[in-house]
This record gives sequence, structure tokens and C-alpha cells, in this order.
Amino acid sequence: MPKLGMEPIRKAALVKATITEIGRAGSLDVTVSQIAKRAGMSSALAHHYFGSKEQIFLAAMRHILTLYGAEVRGALAAAEGPQSRLQAIVRASFATSSFRREVIGAWLNFYVLAQTLPEARRLLAVYQGRLRSNLVQSLRPLVGGRAGAVAHALGAMIDGVYIREALKGGAPDGAAAAAVVLDCLERELATGA
Repeated sequence: MPKLGMEPIRKAALVKATITEIGRAGSLDVTVSQIAKRAGMSSALAHHYFGSKEQIFLAAMRHILTLYGAEVRGALAAAEGPQSRLQAIVRASFATSSFRREVIGAWLNFYVLAQTLPEARRLLAVYQGRLRSNLVQSLRPLVGGRAGAVAHALGAMIDGVYIREALKGGAPDGAAAAAVVLDCLERELATGA
């Protein structure tokens, strides 16, 4: 069996350290040195692997989005019917893997970075496009031509709940957060197509 090199292990450690440091600071106002120290390596090595703090942060967001995507795919695989699929998507958005204090902080900073960094904007657009596509596919049989507008509103609700969670104290409550969005979804579905 081939031996796993140190590079993937070190990169994974830097990604994890980035999420932790940004969550701790609540902003992108962290240094590569802080990230590298938390990962147990030198800042020179961090720069060698990623090149810049922005690239380290983008790698961290790709990691978060990969976990989120796996969570959504797993939830959808177990869902039966369009309404169950919608509930699965919403619950996956607030799963423990994505709805932790440090990950919430990373998401908020990701939105800020996307305003100025084209690569972050592209990554955000991919995430938003996939979320919208999943929502529209499940909404179309339930609300017909309103599927796009309802998907847009649900995406905004999910983002809004993340923002509110970042501003409150205490541990994040994914079930309560999902319940807020699911309540709005139920009201939308009650109005029909």
C-alpha cells in the first residue's frame, strides 16, 4: 500500500486551523503565522502549500462546502418525495458538520471575501447555484411556476439564520435553526401553486 505523504496531512491541518482561527477571531483578521502555529508548523510551510492567506481560506471553504455537499447528498438519498427532499436540504444546511460556531464564522467571512475576491465570488456562486437547483427541483411539483421565487426566499432564509446565529451567544442549535426555515417553507407550501 502506498505511503501517504506529509503534504495532504499538513494541508488538512492548515485547513482545520484556518476554520478554528477565523471562528475564534470572528473575522479574516488572522495571520498566516497564527494559522500555521495552530496547525503546528511554520508560516513558511503554510505559504509554500497555499501561497497566501486568501488561498488558505478558500481551501478551508472548499472543505466546508465538501462536507456540506456530502451532508446534502446523504440526506437526499434517504428522502422520499419532493416535500421530504426539501426538508432534507434544509436540515442538512444546519447539520452539526456545517452549523458549528467556527464554521458559521467562516461562512460569514466567506461572504465578505466574495465581494472583493473573484475566486471566492465564483465559489459562492457555485454553492448558491447548487442550493437553488436542489430547491427548485423539489419545489416545482409542489408550487409550479413559483419554484424559483420560493427557492430564492428559502436560500435567503438559510443565509439569514446563519447571520443571526453568528450574532448571538451560546452554542448553535441546528434543529431550532432548521425549524425556523421549515416553518416558512410550510407556509409557502400552504399557499399552493
